[in-house]
Amino acid sequence: MKNANIDDFQQEIECIYKEEKYSVRDNGAVLRHPRDEKRPRPTDNKWTFGKPNDKHGYMEIASVRVHIIVATAFFGVKPTKEYVVDHIDTNRRNNRAENLRWVTRLENALNNPITRKRIILRCGSIDAFLANPSLLRESDVDTDFSWMRTVSNAEAQVSKERLLEWAESDKQPSGGTLGEWIYQQPAMQNYPAETAQKEPDILMSLTSGAAQRNWRTPTEFPCTPQNAGNNTLVAYADNLKAGAIFSHNQYGSSLVINRGFSEDKQSLYVITESSEGEAIKPYSLAKVTFEDGLFVHAGSTFFSREGAEKQFTLAQGLEWTGGDSIDDYC
Repeated sequence: MKNANIDDFQQEIECIYKEEKYSVRDNGAVLRHPRDEKRPRPTDNKWTFGKPNDKHGYMEIASVRVHIIVATAFFGVKPTKEYVVDHIDTNRRNNRAENLRWVTRLENALNNPITRKRIILRCGSIDAFLANPSLLRESDVDTDFSWMRTVSNAEAQVSKERLLEWAESDKQPSGGTLGEWIYQQPAMQNYPAETAQKEPDILMSLTSGAAQRNWRTPTEFPCTPQNAGNNTLVAYADNLKAGAIFSHNQYGSSLVINRGFSEDKQSLYVITESSEGEAIKPYSLAKVTFEDGLFVHAGSTFFSREGAEKQFTLAQGLEWTGGDSIDDYC
C-alpha cells in the first residue's frame, strides 16, 4: 500500500495551540514553527503527519496530539473542557480535517454510528452503557491500533464507507484482522477515487420514484414528484422552493438554497445547506437525472458555500464570476 502523500492537500492555515504556532494542512499534516528568537528544535520547520503513540494510537509531534492541532486550526478551540475530538471513521491516525469534529464524550459515544456499534458489542446495548457508563472506558472501545494509518483522500472515503456499512448492519465480527478487511479488499488495491466505488452504483431511495448513485446512506427526497407527467425535471424543480427539505437521512437534512438546469436540460442541479449546525462540510451540490422512470440523485459536499456555488455555476455552463475557492471539492 502507498503511504498518504504529505503534499497532497487543498488548504493550509495557521493556528496557535498551547502557545506554539503551527501551519496545518487539511490532509492532517502539521509543521511546528520555531519559537521567537529561539534556535529551531529538531522537529521544527518539518511537515509531518506525526509519530504514532503505541499506547493510545494517536499521532503526536513532540508529545502533542496532532488531531487536536488540526481540529483547532480548522474548527477553532474546543467550546468547553467537556469537548473532545471525534475521529469520525474511528481511525485515530486519520487526521484529515473532514474526519474530525468537536463533540462531548457522550455525543461521541451516541452520535458516531461506528463507535455506537462497538459500544453495543462491548456492553450489550446503549441503554446498558447509559445506565452504567463505568462499564466502558474510552480505551476499551478501540484497543486494536494495528489497522490505523494515515490515508489518502480516496482511502479515507472507502474505509469510512466500509465501517459505516458495518455499523448499520447486523453483522458480528467474523474473524480476520480489521486492517485486512478495510484495506485489502479488491476495491482498495488501486485506490484512485474512480476505482474505489462499489457495485451496484445505484440504490433505491426511501422515497417512491427516487434512487441514489454512489450515495450509500438510505435517504428520503421529499420533493420528488409523484405525478410528473412529461416535464419530469421541470416538475421536480418547481417543488424545490428555497428552504425546502431536499434530502433527509439518519445524519440530518439538507435545505434547498438554489436550483438550475444544465445547458441540455437533461440534469437538474440543486445547491443545499445542511440543517446540522456542526456539519464539517455543510454545503452540497446534487445532480438529479431522470433515468428509466426514476429520479436518480448524486452529489458532492463542500466546506464553503462559495465552493458549492462555483460548481453550481459551472454545471449550468455559465462563467464563474466569484472568487477562487481552495476548498471546493469533497
